[in-house]
Amino acid sequence: MEHVITGFKTIAPSIPYIINGIWVTLGIALGAAIIGFVLGILLSLCKIGNIKLLSGIARAYTSIFRGTPLIMQLALAYFAIPQLIGLNDVNPTTCAIVTFGLNSGAYMSEIIRSGINAVDKGQFEAASALGVGYWPMMKDIILPQAIKNILPAMMNEFITLTKDSAIVSTIAVTDMMRRSQIVSAEYYLYFPPMFVAFIMYYIVVLILTAVGGRIERRLSRSDQS
Repeated sequence: MEHVITGFKTIAPSIPYIINGIWVTLGIALGAAIIGFVLGILLSLCKIGNIKLLSGIARAYTSIFRGTPLIMQLALAYFAIPQLIGLNDVNPTTCAIVTFGLNSGAYMSEIIRSGINAVDKGQFEAASALGVGYWPMMKDIILPQAIKNILPAMMNEFITLTKDSAIVSTIAVTDMMRRSQIVSAEYYLYFPPMFVAFIMYYIVVLILTAVGGRIERRLSRSDQS
């Protein structure tokens, strides 16, 4: 036990460096969540629309991104595809945000599609009876109600993105995980720096889970009032 305490004292000057990696982690998760949300809306509308080609493309996209490992998608985006097209200078952070966003879009499309399907069918019928077009109906009537219903699920997706973002360390993004590895290599101590990152991830997830729970309770109260 004494050597563990000594290890923490040794890496103490580097602990702020590890903790500050949380902003990289959250930045990647937030950027990916925005891309995933926008893409998820487009894919979900294609899936429930009457254009079979768009529906087929959207379903194939979802199947591919949900059916393959995220770390494999990240490796393809950072190592394989740039080599294939002759691109030498790829920003790892941008690559991580885009890849995570494309992956999240597949999951978000299913979440949003479920939210749309949960909206009372009478809403669709009333809008059609009033002569409201398909896209205006979706934008102004259906999607606002669907998004309200799926906010807790969207928060869970953001939490998942935050946790899964640790794999960006494999492409040298200096997130919390990567910084703990750098400190480990510098001091030849692995437990203390990785334990610091471990605790920080857990604290962040606890905070996000609490925020998600509060949103869900507030929505429940608004539905009852």
